[in-house]
Amino acid sequence: MVRKRYEIHVWGTVLFLDLGSASISEDAMDAAVESVKSFVYEVDEVFSTYKDGSFVSRLRRGEISIDECPADLKEVWNLCAVARDLTGGAFDPWAVAGGFDPSGYVKGWAADRVAEILVAAGVEHVQVNAAGDLTLRGGFLTQEGVIEPWKIGVVNPDNRQEVLRIFEISDGAIATSGTYERGAHIVDPHSGLIAIGAKSATVIGPDGGLADALATALMVSGDDGANWFGREELQDYSAWVIDRHDGGAWGVGPLLTAR
Repeated sequence: MVRKRYEIHVWGTVLFLDLGSASISEDAMDAAVESVKSFVYEVDEVFSTYKDGSFVSRLRRGEISIDECPADLKEVWNLCAVARDLTGGAFDPWAVAGGFDPSGYVKGWAADRVAEILVAAGVEHVQVNAAGDLTLRGGFLTQEGVIEPWKIGVVNPDNRQEVLRIFEISDGAIATSGTYERGAHIVDPHSGLIAIGAKSATVIGPDGGLADALATALMVSGDDGANWFGREELQDYSAWVIDRHDGGAWGVGPLLTAR
């Protein structure tokens, strides 16, 4: 049995991997992580808004069209359009200053892809943590060889030492948006002002990119966004949101009791 943690410095943050396997060697796990590194560095070269030479930066400047971009960027472009529709425009990477910015989608999308690489290499138990966007596979393998759900805590946005809720997830994704890491940085695409819909928004579901986008959108829309989860496309997604105005929390979806 192998259990190991890794840190990869990329995307202006640290990507944490918590891995376990009862079938592959430590060398094989290390090799799988090297493949992950190649992928995440390539993601940075394609999607970074901070690198002048990235495809996203060139697209934003109008130097190239989406048709001239790599397949991964075309995929994320199309998925962002779906997320924009599902949220009534509360998530809209085309409405930000400077043009198309998929940052609110791509971390969750990339975390899913990282998990795919690791599982394909034989790693059965995977946690990928991309600065609050987590993809989970196969449950947590304890030192005793017991498999348990991953336990993911959501902290108080006003006191990071306090965990307000813990979600138990074996397979899926969980994304939290808030002011924890970067302060008030999410912009309402309708007004161009800082979003005031929620203090914190957590979304759990099968797809990391969409969970990421929904959490971002809930920061804009607040409890108006509860209606999105009645759509058939979102029947497997749940949200837990801390209101900006009264500090109360509400939830919707199969993992939570609706407000």
